Amino acid sequence: TDCGTADWLVGSEMCIRDRSNAHKIVNSLSNQGFQISPISGLVNAFTLMNRTQKELTETTEYKDGLIYLQNASSQIPAVVLSPKPGDTVLDICAAPGSKTTQMAAMMENTGQIIANDMSRVRLYKLSSNLKSLGVTNTTTFHLRAQDMWRKFPNTFDKVLVDVPCSMEGRFIEGYEKSYKDWSLKKVAKLSSYQKQILHSAVSCTKPGGVIVYSTCTISPEENEEVISWFLNKHKGQVELVDVEINSKNVIPGLNDFGGEKYIEGIDKTKRIVPDDIFEAFYVAKLIKLN
Repeated sequence: TDCGTADWLVGSEMCIRDRSNAHKIVNSLSNQGFQISPISGLVNAFTLMNRTQKELTETTEYKDGLIYLQNASSQIPAVVLSPKPGDTVLDICAAPGSKTTQMAAMMENTGQIIANDMSRVRLYKLSSNLKSLGVTNTTTFHLRAQDMWRKFPNTFDKVLVDVPCSMEGRFIEGYEKSYKDWSLKKVAKLSSYQKQILHSAVSCTKPGGVIVYSTCTISPEENEEVISWFLNKHKGQVELVDVEINSKNVIPGLNDFGGEKYIEGIDKTKRIVPDDIFEAFYVAKLIKLN
């Protein structure tokens, strides 16, 4: 699941994709009566203060792919990964593409992004988003994420690992659709799956490259436990580095949970505390040593 979207949520956050004309786009929207407020800690990210999301999607700016509706928390993993123009990047669980298109904008549509997803239906949505936003530096793949390392060993400068998760950070009290599929068994199954994907992602990364792991769940089994497991199992292969996010919503990762103590330094990972703008999220940053 791409944590940039959910069909039961109506968000009011947006990210400007045409970064070179951000000021012009803001002025144009303001002249059309849209009141937008910058989101602290994120570049070219805004909250819609009035009007409706539907009205925003009817603007020329939206139809031309200059802006994209994306929750503030969903924008953080790409910011932490910080892809630069000319980089080679893997988005290992990409569809429907909110973070892929965000990274393409950060890279000024240069370099190369491999956007992978194992769902053919979601891959169609990804391709559609790439086309509508004018992204030309991205190639899509339809492979199992845990098998990507076989095709791309030690290939990428940077890898985004926004894994499928239980989406606990998006539960809405009293709205059954947001949590009807949740179970402890599913959390355990996802945790195992996430570990396989992270292992594949690290194998796809060049020595010296950066890996960012993220979820939109609050489950420690899918967050700190996954990172702690990998670091214990692959000592000397990767280094955990501090996630630096300038936001009051950020707290350190949990040192322990349910009687299990996580690896030293796990507090370098970060949890995003939800509010009216930010959804619950988890982000970890790794450097591949060899």
